[in-house]
Amino acid sequence: MRPLFLFGTLQYRPLLDAVLGRNNDVAMAAAVLPGFAVQAVAEGPFPTITAQDGARAEGMVISGLTSEDHARLAFYEAIFGYGLAPVTLEDGVLAEAYFPQPDMWTLQGAWSLDAWVSAWGELSLRAAREVMQYRHSKRPDEVAGMFPMIRARAWSQMNAKQSRHGALTLMGDVAVDAVRRPYAHYFALEEYDLRHQRFDGTMTPQVERAVFRAPDAALVLPYDPVRDCVMLVEQMRMGPLARGDRALWQLEPIAGRLDPGEAPEAAARREAVEEAGLEMGDLIAVAETYCSPGNSSEFYYVYVGLADLPERAAGLGGEEAEDEDIRSHILPFEQLMTMCDDLLVANAPLVMAAYWLARHRERIRAA
Repeated sequence: MRPLFLFGTLQYRPLLDAVLGRNNDVAMAAAVLPGFAVQAVAEGPFPTITAQDGARAEGMVISGLTSEDHARLAFYEAIFGYGLAPVTLEDGVLAEAYFPQPDMWTLQGAWSLDAWVSAWGELSLRAAREVMQYRHSKRPDEVAGMFPMIRARAWSQMNAKQSRHGALTLMGDVAVDAVRRPYAHYFALEEYDLRHQRFDGTMTPQVERAVFRAPDAALVLPYDPVRDCVMLVEQMRMGPLARGDRALWQLEPIAGRLDPGEAPEAAARREAVEEAGLEMGDLIAVAETYCSPGNSSEFYYVYVGLADLPERAAGLGGEEAEDEDIRSHILPFEQLMTMCDDLLVANAPLVMAAYWLARHRERIRAA
């Protein structure tokens, strides 16, 4: 088999190891592919390679790959639409490299491996580990459709390292013996065989537990302190449908999932524009909380956002590319509180933000 020339993210050794499924003991050396340039793309934090007279694409060449290694690499690269082609390196070595389909990406200047590792290395490594678990159960094009959510789940795992909660609780040991993923598409369901420390210091026997895996989300309740009113959004929701609720359209704060690498505050502002055409002022943190820690990894960053909310701010919105159909409402604050007191609001983050605002409203209005 010919050696393989790597010009992009797989030069990052931990990522290559994750794709190969083993600690990489193949020979790896610096190499140059003449007549080509490595460039960043607008569609994501990864590079492409294009023919360019006089250019030199610097990368690494690896040899000693097994047929299994090549099969794993082919699966991973196919997810991104890359395929093998023969190349001749600057030193005359005949090799192969993965190339994208023509005109697949929008070029965006030079790409730096070091900068990519610093910004995206850990996230990409976590995502690749999940991707490779689907090699024998899903086609590359199926995984490609899942990939944004795979990366979003990886980003939530990184955010979890920054959690501020945990005061007064046991920081005990948990031994995970096995993890299965019987369902994975937009969301994922995982089953764990585990043992955990008891409060008396002993370990439990092995137990089976299931968890719904969803990315982190940012939620914001827009509040106009001058008019003393709030904005709520309304849309059809799957939770009430699955439960058999008669009220399938729910009143909520503005909400959306964090894109990979996106800060919660940035996600809240982006979603306000997408769902309601609303530019937010100051964002005030209300809570950082799991929605239901007994069965879900979904984690919420909840805010009250100061905004100008005239009556004309209400209307229809939503991201067309995501088939969102959203209606926004402007309500006096006291009407929202009456609805909460009368149990007419069935969205926990909205109730949480409303009662937080009731506690801090006078201070916010005075400011």
